[in-house]
Amino acid sequence: MKHQVSVIGAGLAGCEAAWQLAQRGVEVTLYEMKPYKKTPAHHTDDFAELCCSNSLRSDQLENAVGLLKQELRSMGSLILSCADATRVEAGGALAVDRCGFAALATQRVRTHPNITVVEGEVTRLPAGEVVVASGPLTSEALADEIARITGGAQTLHFFDAAAPLVSFDSVDMTSAWFASRYDKGTADYVNCPMTEEEYTAFWQALTAAQEAQVHGFEDKQVFEGCMPVEVMARRGRDTLRYGPLKPRGLKDPKTGREPFAVVQLRRDNSEGSIYNLVGFQTHLRFGEQKRVFSMIPALHDAEFVRYGVMHRNTYLDSPRLLDRYYRLKSEPRIVFAGQMTGVEGYVESAASGFLAGVELARRLAGKTPIDFPQETAVGALGLYVSNGSVADFQPMNINFGIIPPLSYRVKGKRNKNAELSKRSLTIIDALRDEVLSDCKE
Repeated sequence: MKHQVSVIGAGLAGCEAAWQLAQRGVEVTLYEMKPYKKTPAHHTDDFAELCCSNSLRSDQLENAVGLLKQELRSMGSLILSCADATRVEAGGALAVDRCGFAALATQRVRTHPNITVVEGEVTRLPAGEVVVASGPLTSEALADEIARITGGAQTLHFFDAAAPLVSFDSVDMTSAWFASRYDKGTADYVNCPMTEEEYTAFWQALTAAQEAQVHGFEDKQVFEGCMPVEVMARRGRDTLRYGPLKPRGLKDPKTGREPFAVVQLRRDNSEGSIYNLVGFQTHLRFGEQKRVFSMIPALHDAEFVRYGVMHRNTYLDSPRLLDRYYRLKSEPRIVFAGQMTGVEGYVESAASGFLAGVELARRLAGKTPIDFPQETAVGALGLYVSNGSVADFQPMNINFGIIPPLSYRVKGKRNKNAELSKRSLTIIDALRDEVLSDCKE
């Protein structure tokens, strides 16, 4: 008789967990409240919807998230497979056609013979084995249920934001040009230069612009990786020039020099008809976004096809609640996955769903867990989330700081990171056959 597992939430983590379970012969009931109920951050009915950027960040092995992607690719990740299949060029990053990616993930999950999709809101956890991947915008009723299950343990929160999208046809290309920083890879970004005078006027308008009302929001409650551009601007006149608007490695072909500041646009769909403003997460009022962002010369007549929004993200006090496989210590039949565990980022969410699904399938089959050590990115992330010695737990992107250092000295940060990745992938290579041997589909 096949084992049965309930998975709540069809975001990146929920789809990945459901897929890994189903691939191993487990019958999965996947609960998703869309299309009947949506959060403020969701716009479509598809699974695995990318609510913020369409970039899964660096694809280079000298970057920890690049390593995490490669580990997941080599072990049969659904999310990485769909991302690679819907890739749009973005220099050294892995960016995807936002709609195409979600549509492909939805199609693959819905057509898997071992997955049954049930639409509608879940307010009580089902009996039996369950993976809770309801996301950082878990509905109020389910959040109350989770608080009850976890003994009323305090949940924490921060605020997240998305950048606006513009139509490419509305960008003034007489003021902009295509290039990647330092001419790395292909010329995939639209670069919108600003003079010192233009930048100063833009910065002043940005710091004084009206923000949308978000209950409970304060500047200190934002996650650094998704900081609203207006919050960043308030830290000082040149903060943006050392952040998303830095001109380094971008020479204007008209002058042969680096501009004072550069706003970059990244392709958001495979057709190249929509671009997003890189680093322009915001919670300004829609009218203010139009007014202030149109001060960027190349965007003076920009058509905004979607404005940026902010939403509250809730996550668990995971070091006190979860083990390294994202299981609830007090009730191991309940497994959590995704951003609500405190992992931050699309790839990290998928990685938590991957590990949760693989471990649960093995447990149901009476097998011991696969030991992904801290030297691997997948293992390091689970060990960080479950590390009871972490006093001030905060959302975490994968980084080399949570992976043990090398036992020998390597000169240069990039070279050292490349060696760390090489070591990690050697370990993954040794584990891969064991990981994939459980797959029946």
